[in-house]
Amino acid sequence: MELHWFVPDDPRLQEQIRFLLEADRLKEVVRRNYTTAGRRENSAEHTWYAALLAFFLAEYSREPLDVLKVLSLLLLHDLVEIEAGDTFIYDGEGQKERRERERRAAEHLFSLLPRDQENTLWELWQEFEEGDTPEALFARGMDRLAPILLNFWNGGGPWQEAGVTKEEVWERAIVVENASPRLGRYVQELLLEAERRGYLRKDPASG
Repeated sequence: MELHWFVPDDPRLQEQIRFLLEADRLKEVVRRNYTTAGRRENSAEHTWYAALLAFFLAEYSREPLDVLKVLSLLLLHDLVEIEAGDTFIYDGEGQKERRERERRAAEHLFSLLPRDQENTLWELWQEFEEGDTPEALFARGMDRLAPILLNFWNGGGPWQEAGVTKEEVWERAIVVENASPRLGRYVQELLLEAERRGYLRKDPASG
């Protein structure tokens, strides 16, 4: 990095620019989901898309929202994937250790910033992970809704590759309903249609 950037005289700005250049690496983290154009999306694209959903669908929230706070949570929540990588939501083994890998990544990445901004990032990241505020709950819902829309558009995509059922998707998407009953109903309808079209593996136990 030293060969490719100009160091500002201001130490605070120097730390901020260094962090922002590091954050650009999120574009290199490839996810399992496909874009509407049919290629794998990266984590930066996912972040943008989830934030876009939040901006336009905030009116359906169960509770009143500070939309700027929702956007801030979504903008920052996946930065840890620069070092921790993206863990496929249906990867049971990977999910067991995901939180610890992401926590270690957060410690390193956030420490690149001036202390006040480091503390702010920690607070926002932890708020998103805990999902206890209306803004965090809605942000988590949009984070889950984004790949569902794309997977349906792509005829199942990662769902078919992983052989998942409607029930398995809904188990992970129920946060959408918790954040917004209206959007939750839409997801349920969409998953029923996905199963009918063969995008999702039918669970024999469900009849």
